Amino acid sequence: MAAQQTLLGGKIIYHQLDAGHRTGIEPVLLAASIPAKPGATILEAGTGAGAGLLCLAHRVELGIGIGLEREPTLAALAAANLRANHCSACAILIGDLIAAPLARHRFDHVMANPPWFDPASTASPDPLRRLARVISPSELQDWITSLASLLRPGGTLSLILPASRLPEFVQSCAMSRIGALKIMPLWPRAGRPAKLMIVQGTLQGRSPLQLLAGLTLHDADGFSPAASQILRDGAGLAL
Repeated sequence: MAAQQTLLGGKIIYHQLDAGHRTGIEPVLLAASIPAKPGATILEAGTGAGAGLLCLAHRVELGIGIGLEREPTLAALAAANLRANHCSACAILIGDLIAAPLARHRFDHVMANPPWFDPASTASPDPLRRLARVISPSELQDWITSLASLLRPGGTLSLILPASRLPEFVQSCAMSRIGALKIMPLWPRAGRPAKLMIVQGTLQGRSPLQLLAGLTLHDADGFSPAASQILRDGAGLAL
C-alpha cells in the first residue's frame, strides 16, 4: 500500500510505501546540493520512490532526469510520482546499478543516497529496508566506480554518507578518477558531532579536497532556518 504525502512544504505530491523503507530528509538535502543548470542531464541511482529526483526537477528545469531503481515496487511508485508532478523530462529505469543498461550514456551529474550500514550490523526484518540500508566496503567501491563511469569529464558525483565511511569514499574516488572533493558535514544540532555528510567530487577534477563549514539541521524550534529553506522552500545548498 502507498500513502500520499508531500515534499518541500506541499510543493511536490509524493507517494511512498505505508511500511518498510521510508523516505527521510537525506534525498532532499542531496538534491539541493547538485550544481545543475537548466538543461542538465541527471542520474539518481537507487532513486527509491523518486524523492531526490523530484526535488531536483522542482528546483531546476532538467534536460533529462533518470532515476534507477532495482526494486520494481519502488520503481513503480517513483514513476507514478513523476507523472503526478508532471515531470515529463524524467523517467525511471528498473535495474541494478552495477549491471545498469546505461553504458553508452554520460551525465552532467550523478547522485545517490546509497546503503549506509555494514553487513555486520543488525539486519532489518523488512526486505526493502535491508536492500536500502546495507552495503559492504567493496560494494561501496563498486557503486562509486559504476557511478563515475556514467559521468562526462567535468561532471559531478554527489553522495550522502555516514561520516564513518569517509575514508572508504576518499579511497574509492581516487581509484575512479574523481577529484576536487568537497565534504559538507550535516550537524544534527550546534555542537554535536556530524553523523552524516554530503560528499561531492568531479570526474578528472584536480583541486584540493575541501572540508566545508557544514549545515546545522536543528535548533530549539525544530529545523534550523537554513535547513528549512531547503526542506520546505526548495532552496539549493551550495557546495
